[in-house]
Amino acid sequence: MAARTPPRRTEALTDSQSALVRVPEGVISGFLFKVIREQIPRTQDELAVDLGIDKSTVQGWESGRRPLSSTRAGNLVVLRRKLILLGAPTGLVDLIGLAMDADFVLGEILRSRPTNAEVLGHPLAGWVLTRDTTHMIGWAISGVLPGAVAAELGIPAARRGPVSTAPLLGQDVRSCFFDNLRHTADLVEAGGEETALLRRQVWYLSSYDRARDVAEWFSGMQRRGRIPSAGSGWSPRWAEARSAAAALARQGDPELLRDFIARSITDNDDFEAANLNYWAHWLGLDSRPQISDDFMAEQDRPVWDASTLLRQFAIRLDRAGEYTDLYVHSIWALMLTRRGLADADPRTARDLAARVRTLLDGDGLSRQSRRELESVHYGLRVGGSSNYRSNSEGQL
Repeated sequence: MAARTPPRRTEALTDSQSALVRVPEGVISGFLFKVIREQIPRTQDELAVDLGIDKSTVQGWESGRRPLSSTRAGNLVVLRRKLILLGAPTGLVDLIGLAMDADFVLGEILRSRPTNAEVLGHPLAGWVLTRDTTHMIGWAISGVLPGAVAAELGIPAARRGPVSTAPLLGQDVRSCFFDNLRHTADLVEAGGEETALLRRQVWYLSSYDRARDVAEWFSGMQRRGRIPSAGSGWSPRWAEARSAAAALARQGDPELLRDFIARSITDNDDFEAANLNYWAHWLGLDSRPQISDDFMAEQDRPVWDASTLLRQFAIRLDRAGEYTDLYVHSIWALMLTRRGLADADPRTARDLAARVRTLLDGDGLSRQSRRELESVHYGLRVGGSSNYRSNSEGQL
């Protein structure tokens, strides 16, 4: 269906050496294609016969040597339809486009060691990534199964499996990826709002690196005052500060995130709205492509559905891990500002109540999170967001 694309190469320079690494062109979408084939199920030979193509084409797709993105658009549409007709899970087939997008971002980062004049052309400088795209990239650099794929397979997400269950890149390629991110971050460390989106997305992806001194790197930026404060009103620096706090939490340091919640979200209508708007985009409820973080400042008539957002929070709360404090506050704020939200969806209310009880019985919550979670629990137990509202205001 498509001509073979020669593998590209990029030179990844560090302070001490340069290494020539093969830039993967379609490793994520190719691995997803393999997962789809196995779900039908078919061998490579059988699928090639069913699709009317050579086995070498199937092998090339799955290995990433022949990227699916190089397939003609019309042929790709036909391919997706044929896979569904053969019994492939529709949800997994729908993720092919997302996986190709992740392949594009991954490849561009591996090829990007920009100069000062080139930073605004960086792939992370003019496009806001969603959770699913970010987690697809994370699949290749950390081996952790994306939630969107796990949901279709009916197995737990957010876990590291053996290499055979992930399109995990080789150590040299992963090192190149993180070196290039750090190079870019250092280049724009002292920049202004025009590079805030680039900085925050570079920082967040850098937090996937567990092999090196990432925590020390972040600490060094804190000491130099490069981790921004949110300010008194919404600006791109607020989003940058949020991502920096989240990146440090991923590295095992929750204190900056807890401080950010207390000082830069709570009781500020602009910041509360920005936090929920970002969640809606991150979780895919606001499907509009975003080229900047300005959408977070929107307050009138949000395009996302509050009930759906609460449901997304509820199903993730008991596996939020290092972001539990942020989930708790966001649930608290959403229910506080949307009267009757829990009453309108009894199933979500029941699921949320069960997860809230489990968290309250455990340890590790900040004082603020425990207080907010108790307010949520009270409102759910007595059966009404209006009761929750008065109790929350009394406690806070």
